[in-house]
Amino acid sequence: MAGPTRTVVADFEEPGWDYGIIRSPYHALHRANGAKFCVYNGRLMPVSQKIDRLDGYRVLRQAAGLFDTGERPIAIEGPDALALCNKVFARDIPKVKPGRATYGLLLYPDGGILCDGVLMRLAEDRFWYVQADGPVYSWLVAHAQGLNVKISDPRSWVSQVQGPRAMDVLAAACDTPLTEPFGYFGVATAVMGGQKVILSRTGWTAEMGWEFYTLPDEPGYDPEALWRHILKAGEPFGMKVCALDSMDIRRIEAGILNNVSDMDETMNPFEAGLGAFIKLDGSDFIGKSALVNAPRGVRVHGLRCTTGEPLIGGELRAGGRRIGMVSAAAWSPLYDAGVAIIRLDRAGDAEAREISVQCRDLSFRQAVIVPMPMYDPDKRIPRGQDTEIPQFGLAGQPA
Repeated sequence: MAGPTRTVVADFEEPGWDYGIIRSPYHALHRANGAKFCVYNGRLMPVSQKIDRLDGYRVLRQAAGLFDTGERPIAIEGPDALALCNKVFARDIPKVKPGRATYGLLLYPDGGILCDGVLMRLAEDRFWYVQADGPVYSWLVAHAQGLNVKISDPRSWVSQVQGPRAMDVLAAACDTPLTEPFGYFGVATAVMGGQKVILSRTGWTAEMGWEFYTLPDEPGYDPEALWRHILKAGEPFGMKVCALDSMDIRRIEAGILNNVSDMDETMNPFEAGLGAFIKLDGSDFIGKSALVNAPRGVRVHGLRCTTGEPLIGGELRAGGRRIGMVSAAAWSPLYDAGVAIIRLDRAGDAEAREISVQCRDLSFRQAVIVPMPMYDPDKRIPRGQDTEIPQFGLAGQPA
């Protein structure tokens, strides 16, 4: 069996076949910083930068990291915007007030997961859905038929500042202080370096942090100037440009799932461990009726291996038989162990006593299934209620 590889995208000094792939407005800056990319939502997202992934993890956990991510905002606007959102999202959307955001799951009629993301309510009749990878635009257009609502692409690019000094960076980056409280899952507008942006108190790390959304139609739009402005604002606080590799370690520890890989249309939200976000006694939504009698056993879990880093796509075994696979994996400096998100073939196999996982050297090593999140289940860190800076070594990682 061949050893593990991964496929990324790099720039070449020549024209070529990259039709239909959207480059970040910061692409030239990332290229100069040694980035390599993956394709996400039809967009190029930096999976690596000049900084080492473990050094980037340290910056994220102990200072602040600036990340260019590939989520895609979709605008939902008009008199029937709320009606459409209430129809397609598995949440009670009327409870989301303007200036707030919520985690939003989209389901197929059979209850399978189509996509997830953050739904922001910018005004009474104006929403933005910041989606993970998935066919969301077409889904919304199809279900908007007969409703007085407009689905559009605001051409906004999403980036994040994450880490314990993130709010210090925010204060330094804003031209004037925010006038309203900016709590967890809050939404606001701000001016940074003379440019208007939308902000949300969200992220993909479970650290203190915020995301900023460009507004290409605003006067004076200059994304490279915006990036440099925010980066300069973060310098006194140790902020550095980091990439998905560093963020991925932290999101695995936090149990934040990636659509298509950790969960997909073959499982319902209960099986993905997302049952807390489903309210069957609330509004009707697409997929609700299928969930009433759907399996409730959880098939997505965390895993730790102290002697190796699990192989993404590698097998899990118990009692000499396959019980599942690794959907995400990394080496955690915090635990000095390999950490992973796993998908079990059967929910009952979570009770297996002797687990082995295939690691990057293709050997099978002893592991243990652990709850997700691996720590901070109440999200005290992103809420600003736990400000202790974690300490750990960066001695490297085994095979």
